[in-house]
Amino acid sequence: MQNYDIGNKLLEFANKSGADEAEVFLSANQVTSASVRRNLIESSRNQQSQGLGIRVVKDGAVGFASTNIFNRLEETVKSAIAMANVRDSDEDWKNLPSNGKYPSVNGIFSKKVNELELEDCISLTKEMIDGVCSFSDIIAPSGSFSRMISNQLIMNTNGVEVEEKGTAVSGFIDVITTSDLPSTAYDFRISRDMDIDFYGIGKEAANLANSCKNGVSVNSGQKDVVFHPFAFSDIIESSFLSSIEADNIQKGRSSLTGKLNTDIAARDLTITDDGILNGGIASSISDDEGTPSQSTGIIKDGLLKSYIYDSYTAGKEERSSTGNAVRGSYTSTPGVGNRNVVFDHPASDIISEIKDGVFVTNVIGAHTANPISGDFSVEGRNAFVIKDGQIEKPIKSLMVSGNIFELLRNVKGAGDDVRMVGSIITPSIWVSNMNVIG
Repeated sequence: MQNYDIGNKLLEFANKSGADEAEVFLSANQVTSASVRRNLIESSRNQQSQGLGIRVVKDGAVGFASTNIFNRLEETVKSAIAMANVRDSDEDWKNLPSNGKYPSVNGIFSKKVNELELEDCISLTKEMIDGVCSFSDIIAPSGSFSRMISNQLIMNTNGVEVEEKGTAVSGFIDVITTSDLPSTAYDFRISRDMDIDFYGIGKEAANLANSCKNGVSVNSGQKDVVFHPFAFSDIIESSFLSSIEADNIQKGRSSLTGKLNTDIAARDLTITDDGILNGGIASSISDDEGTPSQSTGIIKDGLLKSYIYDSYTAGKEERSSTGNAVRGSYTSTPGVGNRNVVFDHPASDIISEIKDGVFVTNVIGAHTANPISGDFSVEGRNAFVIKDGQIEKPIKSLMVSGNIFELLRNVKGAGDDVRMVGSIITPSIWVSNMNVIG
């Protein structure tokens, strides 16, 4: 049975069972992966998974059920209906999305990635290891390669029918020096296409670990800090992104509640939530409930311009969804979440402009940030002294703390080294007045 036939049958069952509205989400994924352990490929495998979830609305109450057994369609619908029957009506529920005008989104499916065989994936993993081995005293304790092909179909009783196929490929390597005082580092790349230099992943990680030998101490105090895209994206993901989600705004769980059109960031900083970014990992023609994807300006010239919404939170405010319904998998209902978050700031040679500061490549502990207040405290890894416009000695140990909303106001500049770190696209960011403990 084809996906559309399955979807139509589920919607038909839901109608016959008394649902006022119904939505079907079908997902099928093929993942090829390989893992690295101590410079050797430890394992490799192909995995396939598929399943579906159905969301029903009856008398204002929402029910949901999922399955990966496709000969139990009617039972799955009945389970969703049974859930709706025992739940109270939600007065804030408006309706499922209706069929809309869907954008053209480029670069989300690659024929080259689609045609990779298991042997090809093993060879690309070996390239990462070879890059590490270009340095004689460095090994890779762990690493991974992943190739995914996804197919997704969303249908509902309001006329939504959206099917899309995508690809993604990624490489990660963790390295350590074999000296008496070891230093560590990692590198990571992800793309929709075969444009990743896998040898370069290993070589860059090894070079960074090698550069971090014989670290020095630095004085504590307020300093200029340049955050590499890895470090900056970790901090942003843990301390800022949830604060722009409409669900948190409406429940008073965000410091940005009531601050639309106010100055919350540096004047030259622009942040965009972009669901239609060419080649973006979180790009697609629709969100995960069938609302057409769009590009939403979050911060423009330092001003907070919008929050992000799914259809439910948008309905609470009698406004349109921004196309930000996301799901973890077919086993869950959608909720508000970011798409591709793009940071834009005029680029310059920021290192040359700093007299006394530090450069931080990675951070540990960003997950401990307070997403409501925006406070964070992280350990800076692979950090370096910046002196008189030059990156100098590596730093042995470093803590950086602050508040994400103060950080955004204190952005002084950005580099030209834009990287896609998952769904966050950012250059290195220069921030003044950061609390540094050496």
